[in-house]
This record gives sequence, structure tokens and C-alpha cells, in this order.
Amino acid sequence: MENKTIFGPIRSRRFGNSLGIDLSSGIKQCNFDCLYCELAPSATVDHQVVSVDVQTIIKELIFALAEHQNIDVITLTANGEPTLYPYLDELLSEINKIKEYREILILTNSATLADEKVFNTLLKLDQVKLSLDAVTPDVFKKIDRPHKGIDIKTLTCKVIEFSKMFTGKLYIEVLFVHGINDTKEEIQAINEVLKALSHVERIDIGTIDRPPAYPVSGVSYGELFEISKMFDSTLPIHIASRTHAESCQSYYSSEEIVNTLDKRPLTQEDVNLLFDEESQAELQNLLKNGEISIAQVGNLEFYVLSQNIQRKRLKS
Repeated sequence: MENKTIFGPIRSRRFGNSLGIDLSSGIKQCNFDCLYCELAPSATVDHQVVSVDVQTIIKELIFALAEHQNIDVITLTANGEPTLYPYLDELLSEINKIKEYREILILTNSATLADEKVFNTLLKLDQVKLSLDAVTPDVFKKIDRPHKGIDIKTLTCKVIEFSKMFTGKLYIEVLFVHGINDTKEEIQAINEVLKALSHVERIDIGTIDRPPAYPVSGVSYGELFEISKMFDSTLPIHIASRTHAESCQSYYSSEEIVNTLDKRPLTQEDVNLLFDEESQAELQNLLKNGEISIAQVGNLEFYVLSQNIQRKRLKS
């Protein structure tokens, strides 16, 4: 059966209505063999052995866009790493001719930013989501199982450099695996790299959502919430995963709500999982009297302290 490159649409909470382009639809081709990957384990590669030609992708995309009118983003992804696709720059140029009001997003593991050609191509995109699961050599090798020659120090330096040069919407994703990259030491090391980034729209922290390639497990929502508080309060952290989102409701006083939101803005989903009924009523009172506000970040709404919004306005 012929492997189609276009899939979806998929309704994404984070990115809107997405039409996907799989740049390696036939086989897995990746420079990582991550412990948590939903695809079967496979040997890592540094280039694609099998590639679809640009015109085939464009023909399929034109047909799909005609069929599905309400598309917000065209998402470049792959059974593996999409930036290994050898005609990425040419493909991007062709999509730009037909995308109209839609934006182009790529989901990448960040490793090929060390390639100047890939780096410059990604600068042309509307939206880029970079993965950064670990920043110390031992943990990086353990969780992401990278292809030989991929160095985490070079990778993090290029991520920082990219964040300073990119003018589109930049997202960072950190996926936590129980007992691997969820230690205080690794979280602190990741935090230091994240603080060095510029112009980041949002930092999504999550955990395993699908059956993983290797016998590892995710962390709970409660653990993710505790992890989120370990990051610098100025970082736009968002808890993305809801697979392990067992309710851990408890009572929060008005003062505790304010203190919590000062450290970490919360979505309504977060509030539903964390706050009991009385606390949610307290939250609404704080909203009514103006102590807290609702801020739109991309496609998500967050409860934030009003005074923190004012501080940001003064800084800008």
C-alpha cells in the first residue's frame, strides 16, 4: 500500500487545527532512538535513505488543503527526525507558495541545528518546536540515545543561538521519564539553559503519552506540577501532558493561590486538577477583584497575577 505523506487534520490544544506532513512515511529514520518513542526501536541514522520527492508532497498537500479549509498550521514531522529530509529548504519554499494564511510548524529534536544549512532553513519557518529532554552528557545519552557524533554541549549552544536569531514563534518541549531526567540536578541544569534562551513563546513539559519503545514509565501530573515549580518563575512553563492527570485536588487559600500563580501561571485544566471547589471559588473572586487576570499565550489561556503582567509591560 502506498504511504501517504499527509495526515490529519488533528485538533491540537497547543497549535490549533494541524495538517501534518510525514517526511519519512515509509520507515523510521531518526538520529535519536529515544527511550520513550512510540515507534519501535531502530538503529540511528544521520541522513535519510528513503525520501519522498517534493512535488509528490506538494500535490498531496494541495489536495488536502482543498478538502480541509479550516487549517491553522501545516506541521512538518516524520517517522523519525524531519530535519533529516534532504529537500527541506526546497519543500518549505514550495509550501510558502500555497499556504496562504496558514503557518508552517516543524517538530524537531534540535540535533541538526549544528548543520548550518538546516539552521538557516529553520529560521525561515513560522513556528518551530525544539525538544530538549536533557542537557548533561550522561542523561542525554541515556534518554535520547543519539547517533554517534551528536554532542549535547554543541546542541544546547545551537538551541540558544537559534532562539536569539529566530523571529517566529519558538516552543521548547521537555519530556520527563521516571528515574531518568526527573532528578533535581538535571532539572536545574535544564533550567539554566532555558534561562539563556530568547523570545520563547512557551515551554511545554510533559511525559510519556503512548506505549514507549523501551520499558520505561512516565511521571504523574502531580509530579509534573512539582517539577514545574523547580524552574525559574520567569519561564513560560506549561504542563502539556494529561495522560497521568489523576486529580490531586486540595484546598488553596487566596494567599496560596496568589503565591502559586506568582511562581507558575495555570490553565483551567490545571486548576480543575489542583484546586477543590472552594479554592476554585476563591480563584474566581480574585479574578473579579482584578488581582489575577487571564492571559492568552498562543492558543492557551492562563491565570496569571495582574501585577506580573504589569511588570512585563514596564520591562518592554
